[in-house]
Amino acid sequence: MAVTREEVQAVLARVALPGGGDLLSRDLIRALRVDGDSVAFVIEAPSPAEAQALAPVQAAAEAALRALPGLRNVQVVMTAHGPAAKAAPPQGLKIGGHAAPHQGGPKRVSGIDRIVAIGSGKGGVGKSTVSSNLAVALARQGRRVGLLDADIYGPSQPRMMGVNKRPASPDGKTIIPLQAHGVTVMSIGFMLKEDEAVIWRGPMLMGALQQLIEQVAWGDLDILLIDLPPGTGDIQLTLSQRFALTGAVVVSTPQDVAMLDARKALDMFGKLKVPVLGLIENMSTYVCPNCGHEAHLFGHGGVAAEAAKLGVPFLGELPLDLDTRQAGDAGRPIAAGQGPMAEAYARLARRLIDGGMA
Repeated sequence: MAVTREEVQAVLARVALPGGGDLLSRDLIRALRVDGDSVAFVIEAPSPAEAQALAPVQAAAEAALRALPGLRNVQVVMTAHGPAAKAAPPQGLKIGGHAAPHQGGPKRVSGIDRIVAIGSGKGGVGKSTVSSNLAVALARQGRRVGLLDADIYGPSQPRMMGVNKRPASPDGKTIIPLQAHGVTVMSIGFMLKEDEAVIWRGPMLMGALQQLIEQVAWGDLDILLIDLPPGTGDIQLTLSQRFALTGAVVVSTPQDVAMLDARKALDMFGKLKVPVLGLIENMSTYVCPNCGHEAHLFGHGGVAAEAAKLGVPFLGELPLDLDTRQAGDAGRPIAAGQGPMAEAYARLARRLIDGGMA
């Protein structure tokens, strides 16, 4: 029998806090989600020091919930307000706490050979479509590929990759990612209803990103592609500071306005000392399926010109294509099939492999 929200709240109300009260009466629970045999929530402490003091409370809450009949998965994230303490940092970074550089610099993720971030200066340029199809194209050429949807506020990879199961977590800490089209996939969207908004403060956002990388059982991968949110914000900063990135690929349309924002993304990666592996011009051209007329709806050649100006590789052009959009909406990336667009992504994947980037 499924566990109810009221049963979960009753258990949390019995978890006593230092100094009196409980998790509910002290209003520390955020984003409580009860879904069948799974429960997930955030404990939001007033400060990093109090979050550290509440670690035993977190463990007690997890243990009490696991005792509920019918409950199999419990996921608890600890987060905190305020700046990090100036004392020496703990050996391990708590999931959901403030993001901070790993002591000694960005670190490698065990079992993953290369991590490549796919970014853009603005939304709407097809970055997520490129990410999913490139992941599938690399897998079809024999690479062991992971795809992380790092757009916490607007995850789209569950729809584009055609998977919507909730990942398993046998011990409440390790997350087992899903598989689709030969790719190992992880997204916070797997843990949400499709129309459910993520309304989180910065610390929770950073904690979620670290959890999606460090607590996921990725296995051995040749490459992990990270589909970044648009812009130059917290996710990009935390990712670059904490994890050793092989490099970044920037996607843009050739439109002047899009290129203005793409340059900001390129500048950001430069300041964060993340090598730019290349630029991709998406929606480069449009060929009418009825008459064969070719039109450049967003201009043409602007991304290639910028790559030449900056001295970074131009990885190729991808047209604006109706079949690609329909395939993504249907959860069957066009790179998984046959035809001109699948061949275009195959060429893009081969260029990354031949260049030692994948």
